[in-house]
Amino acid sequence: MSVRDDRYDVAVVGVGGMGSATAYHLADRGLDVVGLERYDIPHSQGSSHGITRIIRRAYYEHPSYVPLIERAYDLWDDLAEETGRKVIHRTGSIDAGPEDNDVFAGSKRSCEEHDIPHEVLTGAEVNERFPGYELPEEYRAVYQEDGGFIVPEQAIIAHTEAAQARGAEIRARERVEDWAETNDGGVRVRTDRGVYVADALVLAAGAWNYKLADALDGLAIPERQALAWFQPESPATFAPEEFPVWNLSVPEGRFYGFPVHDVPGFKLGKYHHRDEEVDPDDFDREPNRADEAILRDVTEKYFPEAAGPTMSLATCMFTNSPDEHFILDTLPDHPQVAVGAGFSGHGFKFASVIGEILADLVVEGESDLPLDMFSLDRFE
Repeated sequence: MSVRDDRYDVAVVGVGGMGSATAYHLADRGLDVVGLERYDIPHSQGSSHGITRIIRRAYYEHPSYVPLIERAYDLWDDLAEETGRKVIHRTGSIDAGPEDNDVFAGSKRSCEEHDIPHEVLTGAEVNERFPGYELPEEYRAVYQEDGGFIVPEQAIIAHTEAAQARGAEIRARERVEDWAETNDGGVRVRTDRGVYVADALVLAAGAWNYKLADALDGLAIPERQALAWFQPESPATFAPEEFPVWNLSVPEGRFYGFPVHDVPGFKLGKYHHRDEEVDPDDFDREPNRADEAILRDVTEKYFPEAAGPTMSLATCMFTNSPDEHFILDTLPDHPQVAVGAGFSGHGFKFASVIGEILADLVVEGESDLPLDMFSLDRFE
């Protein structure tokens, strides 16, 4: 096994949504970076694929996310301008449910606390304005015009190419087996192809993070998810310019979805699809009829014109923290190791700013953005 002669400033494990952005921000600071990815760039084995990913300024999960999402929007626009890749599409966003439900009430609260322009609509008003919806008339919805979606594969390519243009070394099909601290306070990373030595390390390996850091055991738990694309009767009704992305809380659970984009079909998924905790190296990646039925039943009820023939099914993974908030911190006994984990199914929209934060943590030990609620010590 070869040992690389060069010593890097930072090694990044995982070059998906978060890792590619981290490699970019580190390289943009003039640092020598190596990014190590076990699969292709991009790939469909983890959590950074699926054609479209929601982005929204209204944030029902917690108002503290709003400063991060504001910065993420700026960085996505900058990336699109620099690379010429249309990584962000604005369609508007709908967060809907019963009036006292967290999806509606939390979204409204975040808009009010951070002066985000928005409208409050009844279910009937949503249905009239956007005919693809058929929400209960008494439901309430927050409509925010800047909501939309990120194209994850294009985002990863854009960040990777921009990092490479700044001198980063990105290596795919190279699985990290372990890492250890060196005598001088750096890190030695061993892969199935060689050994890399760096001053610092970023763990951005998604569902595999807990296998690389004992501190994440039980705190970053992979979960199997499923997605479906159904062909609408009238695809134009579900085009991006006519149909906002959405989050919807209903008796059947909490669901999210998208307009038709790039591939045939109206796309949707369910948070915590079947509550299946999994080993990312050993689970059923093939979607099945039970997965499809969960998603089709909700489509038929709330988006009936979209419930045509199945176009595609796919699986991916969430990696959940106990409180479903992110983990952005350095490891307790290894301050030279930063980790981004536990994104709990709502992280990809933040990838552009997560990359900046992880670069801050590994280089400066802190970030100017508010991170207290994302620290590891909250679980002690």
